Amino acid sequence: MLGYAAFALGLACFLQTDDRRFKLFMAAECAAYIGHFALLGQPTAVASTAVSLGRSIASLKWRTPAVGLFFIALSLALGAWLFQGWLSLLPIAASCIGTTALFFLHGLRMRALMLVGTLLWLVNNLLVGSIGGTLLEACLAVANLRTIAQLWRAEARAAA
Repeated sequence: MLGYAAFALGLACFLQTDDRRFKLFMAAECAAYIGHFALLGQPTAVASTAVSLGRSIASLKWRTPAVGLFFIALSLALGAWLFQGWLSLLPIAASCIGTTALFFLHGLRMRALMLVGTLLWLVNNLLVGSIGGTLLEACLAVANLRTIAQLWRAEARAAA
């Protein structure tokens, strides 16, 4: 059920064109995902998602490189500590990519890099058997592509 809650919150997140609302919905999605991955016995995914929750909240207030680098270092440290094989690399890479997007980019570029992280989570969820998570990430990719197209058109109109 937590996977499905994350599904609804994540879909709402990636349909946002406003960066602040995007980050708020992402924090709520991460909270649901933490419980979901804990129940699936995936400690690396739990740790990575907990870092993602913290970074989503922090990115609402601070967009400095130092804070972004702190969350990247934290993701890498937790990944090294909880490493259980190559599958552990997917959530850690996705977390580092998401952190880079939230702290160093905005608008269209932020969404494009978040799409890469979404695809890594999609592969992770397929491999660990998370049905709700797999559906979520597939829908997030589609929703994000829709939002990317909207932002792209808006930038093109503004430039014209």
